[in-house]
Amino acid sequence: MFSSRISTRQLALLSRSLSTSLHAGVDVVKAFRQAAGKAQGTQKRVLLDIVDQLQSGEEVATAFRSQGHFFPELFCDMLDVAEQSGNMPEVLRALALHYENNLRLWRAFLGQITLPAIQLLAAIGIVAGLIYMLGWVAEITGQEIDILGWGLIGTSGAATWLAGWAMLFAGLVIGYKFLASSLSGLRSLHRGLMSIPVLGGCLRAFAIARFSWAFHLTQDAGMPIDPSLEASLRATGNGAFISATKQIISDVESGASLTDALAQTELFPLEFIHIVEVGETSGTVPETLDRLSGQFEDEARRSMSGLAMAAGWLIWAGVALFIIVMILKLAMFYVGMLDEVQRGM
Repeated sequence: MFSSRISTRQLALLSRSLSTSLHAGVDVVKAFRQAAGKAQGTQKRVLLDIVDQLQSGEEVATAFRSQGHFFPELFCDMLDVAEQSGNMPEVLRALALHYENNLRLWRAFLGQITLPAIQLLAAIGIVAGLIYMLGWVAEITGQEIDILGWGLIGTSGAATWLAGWAMLFAGLVIGYKFLASSLSGLRSLHRGLMSIPVLGGCLRAFAIARFSWAFHLTQDAGMPIDPSLEASLRATGNGAFISATKQIISDVESGASLTDALAQTELFPLEFIHIVEVGETSGTVPETLDRLSGQFEDEARRSMSGLAMAAGWLIWAGVALFIIVMILKLAMFYVGMLDEVQRGM
């Protein structure tokens, strides 16, 4: 019905508000009406529509799924399980913690990537300024110095340089959205990114942390193993993991252990597989994965810090190299001019 999607922040607030109201003994319909009263815009219209459906006797999960893709599938899946098991307040509280944690991770990522991004923009601006200055030098000396070898000199050259970077960024965004529009494209994209040192480890750690948390939550809520695995792999947000869903479920249905099914994908590190095997032997896989999710989140944060630091150094190394090349070319240019003057004398 509604084409837009609810934000992670709105999901966290909604889950927390509903959990608190239901824990306090507020009627389900009244709790949702109160939540709608606090919302704005599209979210308010969606929640009011859900309230109308609940009043007509519709189930909670069904009412949420009727809103198209406005709510994540994991959210709707968990509401379905919560409704069947009768522990809606507890599940909503767990979802609130999940989305609040995702927000913290996103803010941490932005905090880590902000400085390298500023450094990259500053580097692009510095090079544009140098290209502009070369045009100024050419006007004074009457000779053009093409530092980049691309014919970029003066105002037009600086404008072309900046426009080229703008087109590159736009192309990357469009390319990502195109690949992300299909599971096969998303799988190829994420497999490619995970093959990059540091970045790959960061993406893998985040995916495993989310899988571990979601599997614990869905199993703790009483969801059957097949939909639990499907929801947990979907919660990773990683195409490589999501595309392995059919293989993992098929292996489990064929009688393979969860440990063997996960190992066959070659997506999970050996350390993770060994710990899952221990948990499976003792019958505590959900609890074991719940503990592992925090460890992998910490690992992802460390990788993210290392990635941001490496990106910053790489950007400034590139700028320094460019400036050195420019200085050498200018020096050679003036040496050539002096030689010509001497020969003329």
